[in-house]
Amino acid sequence: MKNIILFDSEVRHQLLPLTFTRPVADLRCGILTIGRKWEKVLCGQVSHLCEDYLCEKFPINIADDNLLIEGSVLPSAALCEKISSLKSGETLTQQSGLIAARLDRNQLLQFINSRSTINNGTEIEIPVKRVTELWHLFLYNSEELHGDFELLTKGRGSELLSPTNRVIGDPSRIFLEEGAVVECSVLNVKEGPVYLGYGAEIMEGCMIRGGLALCDHAQLKMGSKIYGATTLGPNCRGGGEISNSVMLANSNKGHDGFLGNSVLGEWCNIGADTNTSNLKNTYEQVKLWSYSQKRFVQTGQQFVGLIMGDHSKAGINTMFNTGTVVGVASNIYGAGFPRNFVPSYAWGGHEGFITHRFEQAMKTAEIVYGRRKMEFTEKDRQILKHIFEITAEERVWENARV
Repeated sequence: MKNIILFDSEVRHQLLPLTFTRPVADLRCGILTIGRKWEKVLCGQVSHLCEDYLCEKFPINIADDNLLIEGSVLPSAALCEKISSLKSGETLTQQSGLIAARLDRNQLLQFINSRSTINNGTEIEIPVKRVTELWHLFLYNSEELHGDFELLTKGRGSELLSPTNRVIGDPSRIFLEEGAVVECSVLNVKEGPVYLGYGAEIMEGCMIRGGLALCDHAQLKMGSKIYGATTLGPNCRGGGEISNSVMLANSNKGHDGFLGNSVLGEWCNIGADTNTSNLKNTYEQVKLWSYSQKRFVQTGQQFVGLIMGDHSKAGINTMFNTGTVVGVASNIYGAGFPRNFVPSYAWGGHEGFITHRFEQAMKTAEIVYGRRKMEFTEKDRQILKHIFEITAEERVWENARV
């Protein structure tokens, strides 16, 4: 089995706040995370080379023979062929920098210490698709969902679909893993497949236009309206109207309200009747807060909704303006539109913010982990404490609105 190490480059800063709490390759696009895609296509085992404060939760595994791949790179057949043919000490590069390398133990340790490799690189001319901006996660979601569907279902048989459902299109584009349940719903698979992971459930009365990925133990509430390409990661809850959005894992948007062209991290909760705007009234391209540039930047996209970091929450009837970025462990509520950039550990809304007390945030985290029968560990706590400390300068409440 190949030993695959996915390393974080400077791209990580462009993907904050989602990468505050995870390596780049732990982001989900399509059905699988980037890391799981590489495990599948290269028949290997993945570990991560990431920020020091994340290393304990995401440890690196170093072997005598290692494939090193930049963590934002999405697999393709042509790229996998190039990587698989590498000899020890060889690298693949593009103008953006190192794409992949095959390194022995000493070469890898040299790379870790200096982030430089031996001069035996090949400039590759094939297209390399990378997740380098936050909006790429929903922009690429359709293509990646199609590819992951083929990767996961090829040569396998689906569990039987209940006859209470109505299918529009080719039924073979619906795949149910063991324990998945769909009842009395409409599934249109003309534009994309529908995949249900282990124990996933689509309740009665849902209307779905694929592609849709409902990962292990995820759930769609009754009467949900889903437009592709949408992904609900493991243990997520979806409801109301969702369009072309990605929920990484363990998050809830279980009630009426609209979520479009958006990405939610883990352990987020969206209150009932909360709505996100994904299109400006002027139909202009949307700007989004950039952590790397510390300003709003053009996305080049007409449709961008909400980007929300892990552990953040929105109260009932919250209204998010087009292109809003919310950091980690924030709590947003109240009437009116909050600012388009809400820092980590913010508490408040349109009328202003105070700092969310760290210990209160940790108490909430312990409770929500427990509800899913999961343990909030000391590793998790230390990661969130580090984020609380390094984001302190963002919490300048004198200018509460942007």
